Amino acid sequence: MKRKLKKIRPLDLIVNIPVVLFSISCIFPVFWLFYSSLKTEKEFSLDQIALPESPQFENFTKALEQANFDTYIWNSMLTSLITLVAVLVLSFTLGYFLTRYRFRGRSLIYTMLMAGMMIPVYGLIVPVFMQEKTLGILNTGASLIPIYTAIELPFAVMLINSYLGGISIELEEAAEVDGASMLQTMYQIMFPVCKPVMTTVGILTFMHAWNEFPFTRVLIVKEELKTIPVGLTYFTSQYTTNYTLLLAALTLSTLPLLLLYLFSFRNIMKGMMAGAVKG
Repeated sequence: MKRKLKKIRPLDLIVNIPVVLFSISCIFPVFWLFYSSLKTEKEFSLDQIALPESPQFENFTKALEQANFDTYIWNSMLTSLITLVAVLVLSFTLGYFLTRYRFRGRSLIYTMLMAGMMIPVYGLIVPVFMQEKTLGILNTGASLIPIYTAIELPFAVMLINSYLGGISIELEEAAEVDGASMLQTMYQIMFPVCKPVMTTVGILTFMHAWNEFPFTRVLIVKEELKTIPVGLTYFTSQYTTNYTLLLAALTLSTLPLLLLYLFSFRNIMKGMMAGAVKG
């Protein structure tokens, strides 16, 4: 056994070196973003790689004040959270019925949802703009949430459908024998069982809604309703860019997603792998 370990170690080293280098290449931009946001404009202009001589934490305060960035953070948080709740409820309900029940039009509904994953959604910006204008929700607090929900729903339903397909129906039959209603079976019994895939759906939905730019750029005009991706454009102009404040704003917008991923990446992988294997 010891001889086998000695033979494997050099090979492990060779295999892991590219992985380590790739990991460093992924981590360094995040590290660079953070320490560059603490530089003065002069320091950043002279050397973009060097560490700051004296950290300028006031850059974050200036970024919040200069472009009303706290408003954009609040709008992004509110929009992302409402979209998250809507996608979780709708995707689980649709995924459950499509997996557990046979009814007329079931295949058509599933096919339409899957077809939605193949449509280039940003090619629909103009039709969506015209439709929201007709409905009277253009440039309002409700402009983005239906669009984000519709974009995220197909992939979420696919994951949940695959995950539920690997769970025995005996659990629901036992609940029915005990007198549980359909809603109780769905949300009190099956929803907790689907925690890994629901966590994956929730995190991916939140991240996508938080970072989305084209629709919010077109559908929202009021300053008090704009989100972070649009707010970042206020640190650049036709001729100049305040890089340190821009990097500070980017750090503020990236930090919530980074923390969310660091605390939840195991659940993300577990949900993705469980849906893939069980489907």
